[in-house]
Amino acid sequence: MDTDFRTDFVRDPAALKHFPALVLNADYRPLSYYPLSLWPWQEAVKAAFLDRVMIISEYDREVHSPSTRIRIPSVVVLKDYVKPQKRVAFTRFNLFLRDEFCCQYCGSRGELTFDHVLPRARGGVTSWTNVVAACGPCNLRKGAKLLKHSGLSLRRPPRQPEAAELNNIGRKFPPGHLHDSWMDYLYWDAELDA
Repeated sequence: MDTDFRTDFVRDPAALKHFPALVLNADYRPLSYYPLSLWPWQEAVKAAFLDRVMIISEYDREVHSPSTRIRIPSVVVLKDYVKPQKRVAFTRFNLFLRDEFCCQYCGSRGELTFDHVLPRARGGVTSWTNVVAACGPCNLRKGAKLLKHSGLSLRRPPRQPEAAELNNIGRKFPPGHLHDSWMDYLYWDAELDA
């Protein structure tokens, strides 16, 4: 390894982000699709040394200490199975993911807020079944009115999603960079088009 690369790679914090490792559960499925389950290369190397993961694929680059050289892992598999969560937390991110990052009134994407279908001023609660993603203009247009008085209609009624459902929706939003070594593990369990 040449000295310039090592100096830049080790000392430049941004450079450390260039070699993330895809983390797979013991069943060889990603822990999550959105956000994609990635570790910084340092965490992957540490987990390998602690014998918590198996390295499945590696980058062409390596790191070394005075006594050890190791190629940077690009895909690791946990040795112990992590049971997926069944309950989905009610968070802004999960709400937007459920609604596929689009306004549930007009379908636009972009700056989103959330809207209470039955307004809080009229007794509406903040829950999966009463809150939807909405763009600013639609949210302002609806205001504290009931849906039938606002002139708007929902694209689909709000409901509490299952964890597997959110995972499947997350597949539609891959990160900006997918390393070639990850592709065999990301979509192998997806239903094929007939």
